[in-house]
Amino acid sequence: MTPTALHQLLDRSAQRFPDHEAIREGSRSVTYGTLGGWADAVAAALIEGGVRRGDRVALYLPKSAEAVSTAYGTMRAGAAYVPIDPGSPVVRAAAIAADCTVAAVVTSPDRAGSLLSELKGHRPRLVLLVGGDEPPPDLGVRTLTFAAVVEGGGGAPPSVPVIDTDLAYILYTSGSTGTPKGVMLTHRHAMTFVEWCASTIGTGPEDTFSNHAPFHFDLSIFDLYVAAYGSATVSIVPDEWAYFGRDLVRFIDEEAITVWYSVPSALMMITRAAGEEESFPRLRAVVFAGEVYPTKHLRALRTLVPDAALWNLYGPTETNVCTYHRVVDLPDDDGPIPIGRACENTEVFALREDGRTAGVGEEGELHVRGSSVMKGYWGHPERSAEVLIQDPRMPDVAELVYRTGDLVRLRPDGDYDFLGRRDHQIKSRGYRIELGEVEAALIADPRVEVAVTVAVPHGQWGKAIVAFVVPRQDSAVTEMDVKRHVAGRLPRHMVPARVDVRDGLPRTSTGKVDRRRIEDEAMSKAWSWD
Repeated sequence: MTPTALHQLLDRSAQRFPDHEAIREGSRSVTYGTLGGWADAVAAALIEGGVRRGDRVALYLPKSAEAVSTAYGTMRAGAAYVPIDPGSPVVRAAAIAADCTVAAVVTSPDRAGSLLSELKGHRPRLVLLVGGDEPPPDLGVRTLTFAAVVEGGGGAPPSVPVIDTDLAYILYTSGSTGTPKGVMLTHRHAMTFVEWCASTIGTGPEDTFSNHAPFHFDLSIFDLYVAAYGSATVSIVPDEWAYFGRDLVRFIDEEAITVWYSVPSALMMITRAAGEEESFPRLRAVVFAGEVYPTKHLRALRTLVPDAALWNLYGPTETNVCTYHRVVDLPDDDGPIPIGRACENTEVFALREDGRTAGVGEEGELHVRGSSVMKGYWGHPERSAEVLIQDPRMPDVAELVYRTGDLVRLRPDGDYDFLGRRDHQIKSRGYRIELGEVEAALIADPRVEVAVTVAVPHGQWGKAIVAFVVPRQDSAVTEMDVKRHVAGRLPRHMVPARVDVRDGLPRTSTGKVDRRRIEDEAMSKAWSWD
């Protein structure tokens, strides 16, 4: 039977290769047979505890084989799992759990009490504790331990009719209003992406996938389920290693990683940390998404892994991945790498400001149509309606498409170039400016490692551009150096009014530059324009 739900990928691998390694955590190894048995036991416990088809189950715990099995067990029970950043404050975790009215919570003993106390008006029906040797504390709700659940398992797997249009998981992303948005994704949405990856990038029992992304980040869908599709092994990157280049270099080598997927920031750390003796001969595919990968840094990666296939994937959480570009040739002038063309069973198109479809060389906002596009935002139909709109090209056919808010330009070869966010477009001194273009000019400076631009209010210009820059480790650069470089590439009105040179920039829990924190700081600062 062809799998139509994510947990069926585990079933198939457990049947075909029960003794094959599914999850590796350092020296610890869990087989597909064991992982499948754990998932069955968790599903049975959730059902007995009152979790019903369509319910939500919060996962508020670090990455582990147990966390993976609870995700599978939740879906087997007909529910959707809601992964919450284990490093986030308990107040935020409780807000997410309450927002989607979770029926159960899977967490660690040290988090359980504070999480339940913050939930206040909402009480889950069940708490499942992972880790620890002590008996479960009295939390005022039914409480089980993972160890007791799997020890008591072994019965017939739960039989819940799950179809591809049922919710599989909800991923919460930052919202423009400051309130997290729950992106609802079904089994069909995820399987469209997983099947495309399996056929295009490839996966098999001989592969070892890295898992760099935390489970609340959409990149983890690739790590867990594309690997399971081919009965491959997933090696979990320890959280304490995730942002240290030398540790990641050692991890890739010692774990014999064949497929790596992460944000470009992590790969740039690896490239910087790798010595001339590093070669990673087993690494056959390096996949990246989530950020623009500056071409000068990508060139360094190509030198490090000359034989590995490089894949640039693009897509907001709301669409999984919708376009791809296999990097073969790198431009000599450090021009941008395209985000490519639509994945299988997906259509992308760009609309100009006048509503017409953008042609070759024209700028437009990217729209996505297909079975990978989300169901909507949990509990926010009005916000969903703002981005899930009737396909303007087919007004007589009931077909919704997703407005990404990303500006692109169609190339003659059919690929798209990413230009920046629509909400990063500003007006300064009467000129319309795309901040992404300014950032591209900044990063083109060989002395600059990372650059972020922010628009702040200005009494005369309307908006002024402020750049935050991190120089390369072997470079010293001043504000005037940066301005001179940008002035040599862009019109005067696009040169940042101020440049803040720093040793580093804040990062989110998923490894991306934390633009919101930078913007908040820039807005709170009293800038001098003399």
